[in-house]
This record gives sequence, structure tokens and C-alpha cells, in this order.
Amino acid sequence: MAFQFMPGATAIGLTCQDGVILAAEKRISYGNFVVNKNTRKIFSITDQIASACAGMVADMQVLTRQVGALAKIRKLETRREMATNSVAKLMSVIMFERRYFPLLTQVIVGGVHTVPEIYTLDPLGSLLPDKYAAVGTGAELALGLIDSEYKKDMTEDASKKLAIKAIKSSVQRDSASGDGIDILAITNKGTKEESINL
Repeated sequence: MAFQFMPGATAIGLTCQDGVILAAEKRISYGNFVVNKNTRKIFSITDQIASACAGMVADMQVLTRQVGALAKIRKLETRREMATNSVAKLMSVIMFERRYFPLLTQVIVGGVHTVPEIYTLDPLGSLLPDKYAAVGTGAELALGLIDSEYKKDMTEDASKKLAIKAIKSSVQRDSASGDGIDILAITNKGTKEESINL
């Protein structure tokens, strides 16, 4: 069951042949009040790594800014990009350190260092690697569809279509999700962003 104390949202991450697809809907709601209909919930951390979040927007922003800054410092020290699993582990440590006053956000970290990788984190920093993931109040609805249609080594286009279909599925039944979809594709060639109105 999704965290009931969190604001509603649906965010998805999928690995594909050449990279990862991150997608999230745009609505921010508290209970049955829609606060905003055009909020970005996908954040770039490095050139090859990004996160998709569900939960408190302020907590998402603080966490991704802090991890992004630490990743830049690490790059300056080592003269190379941080690996996806290193960024996910760093985020996990930060979230666990704040376990008594947790950051109320669920996170999907995705990126391409040598291979496409997806990691899911809960507010206490549990780190779970997977081929695909969904977080937020619409996660159960989205995962039901992804479970039945996801295939290993899908093309970027097929993965993007599946992510859109899964979010549309969750938007139909989860009143806390809706108002559009932001998509970020990360491949060896770079990143591509897209926004779809619903």
C-alpha cells in the first residue's frame, strides 16, 4: 500500500535497450484539494542520472539539490562522473540519516553509466534495484499494467509509450494524480525531455 500520509502522485521509471525512461504526472494535491496542476517531479542530478519523485515537493527539491551538489563535488575530486548506483546510495544515506524527521518523498533514481539502471527509495532510504518501478498513490495501478506489458530490452519508443500508458491508467483511478505527464529519456546519446497534456 502506498504511504497514506503523503501527497498524491504517480512517478515511473523503466529501463530500456539504450537507457532509462522517467515519467511523472503533474498534479500536487493534499487530500482532496488540488494545490497545483503544473508541477515538475522529475529532476536531473547529473548529465546521465535523474530522479522521479512522489510526495512533498519541498522535500524532493531539497534532496535532489543536495545530491546534485555532492555529485558535482565528487566529479571535481575524481575527474569522472558518479555511477548511478553511487548516486542512489548517496541519496539512501541522506534519507536514512534523517529517519527521525524523514523527507516525505518516494524516489526513483535512474541513469546510464555503463548500463541502464533503476533504483527505488522510500522515505527511510531503503534502496531497491529493479528493471522498472513506480511510486506514489497511483503506483499500484501503474505497476499492474507495467507488470503485464514490460519486456526486457524494449526500445526507447516502446518504453516511453508504456510509461505514458501506465500513468494514464493510474490517472483514471487515482484522483490525486493527473493534469499532464513529464517524460525524461536518458540514453548514451544524452537526455530528451517531453511534456504531454492530458
